[in-house]
Amino acid sequence: MSDDPYKTLGVAKDASPAEIKTAYRKLAKSMHPDLHPGDKGKAEAFQNVVAAYEIIGDADKRKRFDAGEIDASGQEKPQRQYYREYADADPQGRYDSSAGYGDFEDLSDVFSDLFGARAQARTGRTQGFAARGADVRYHLEVDFMDAAKGGKRGVPLPDGTAIDLTIPAGVRDGQTLRLRGKGQPGMGGGPAGDAYVEIAVRPHKVFTRDGNDVEIEVPIAFDEAVLGAKIEVPTLSGTVTMSVPKGAASGQRLRLKGKGVQPAKGAPGDQYVRLKIAMPPKPDAEMEAIAQRWRDHVTEDPRAKLWREL
Repeated sequence: MSDDPYKTLGVAKDASPAEIKTAYRKLAKSMHPDLHPGDKGKAEAFQNVVAAYEIIGDADKRKRFDAGEIDASGQEKPQRQYYREYADADPQGRYDSSAGYGDFEDLSDVFSDLFGARAQARTGRTQGFAARGADVRYHLEVDFMDAAKGGKRGVPLPDGTAIDLTIPAGVRDGQTLRLRGKGQPGMGGGPAGDAYVEIAVRPHKVFTRDGNDVEIEVPIAFDEAVLGAKIEVPTLSGTVTMSVPKGAASGQRLRLKGKGVQPAKGAPGDQYVRLKIAMPPKPDAEMEAIAQRWRDHVTEDPRAKLWREL
């Protein structure tokens, strides 16, 4: 792993958060283990990219890294301390430390703890440095339907194992899911860090999504548009029958209430059906005759409203 997360992501030290996120997503997508099964080099590079983003993709951690307070793995850097820091302190507490030794009976126990368990024998308890493990970040692409309806996926790790992830219904593109305790192990008995999984939703071939609403374009025949009809329409939960009103126009949107995304919490969205009149590739003589009679009968300009609004 590089000591410089900026170099790992290929960004300048003064890069904006948006530039850092863009660089991370591009690298994570190209190096994802799903695209390179069995390639340990790519897996390691992917993990390095994730670890780098964990540091400089977080505003607080980036500030601390730039200040030299933490290293590229997110661990605290030891602070230098000098005698003058203690010279003017209260004599009784001059050598007190916040490094985990405050409960020892005297300073000699600090040294005994370094060389064995004498401190435990004298005090009846073990003292030492404990630190929470570092958080880790992953990038996971999911299908449109899995994001809308929920599902389960395994997040592959560089060591060949996987984290089981439950995808809640209604998860959005760019949303980050948190897995408590699935990050790096802690030190000295400290708790493990968390894993953050950023979700990227693959586009669907026919459905588009806006919040919890979805939209689909449905072709209708010329006669269905003129006379009205009942047609079958696909939804996220199956096929439903919908009424097309008489005189329907291309581009007209009809609403199917409650047929959008049903999130894990809250009310479902709606599905909008955008009509598109589909003409046959080559009209026959009868259709041409109908169209000619229509042209002779109708005098209204269909583009009149367009010209009025210019």
